[in-house]
Amino acid sequence: MAKLYFYYSAMNAGKSTTLLQASYNYHERGMQTLLFGPKIDQRFGSTTLIYSRIGLKQEAIPFDREFDFYEYTKEKLETMENLRCVLVDEVNFLTKAQVAQLTEIATDLDIAVLCYGLRTDFLGEPFEGSKYLLAWAHELVEIKTICNCGSKATMNIRIREGGEAATEGEQIQVGGNESYVSQCMKCYKKKVPVLQNIAKGILV
Repeated sequence: MAKLYFYYSAMNAGKSTTLLQASYNYHERGMQTLLFGPKIDQRFGSTTLIYSRIGLKQEAIPFDREFDFYEYTKEKLETMENLRCVLVDEVNFLTKAQVAQLTEIATDLDIAVLCYGLRTDFLGEPFEGSKYLLAWAHELVEIKTICNCGSKATMNIRIREGGEAATEGEQIQVGGNESYVSQCMKCYKKKVPVLQNIAKGILV
């Protein structure tokens, strides 16, 4: 039986590189894949690209919150006889319904689904898509990266102009190294006091 995998990490851990390598491995063995990326990411123009920091890139099928992964993949099976894997970048942008659709691709269509994304936002809150992938994925795989102190990074800080850490704002803001930095929990708490406030009952 095919499985649904969730590869999660903090920012800048190499998720996109890992995704593109996985797709390449399938193609090298004569199998077909579908790659999906968020339509909201317009950093590379109107074309949706999965782009890694080391320069690898590939065009992807754009998705928004209304996109139906199951119906799209089922239709593609009519012309892609050897479709064996669906790969989704930035799954933190998914809805609960879309994660459910990905489970159906794995269990009903028997196609492996590899998802890559963040667990939490810059305030430590779980993204909707990530929350349900953590609950429903067959396999959870951590892609590790390090904080600037040398410890394992698990949290994400959003950087304002001037280099200060943001402590409020919309959950979704597309950006790369210029907007986000990965931190360990200890360093994160020094810059973003939200968790201390929650512990004290100031925030819920």
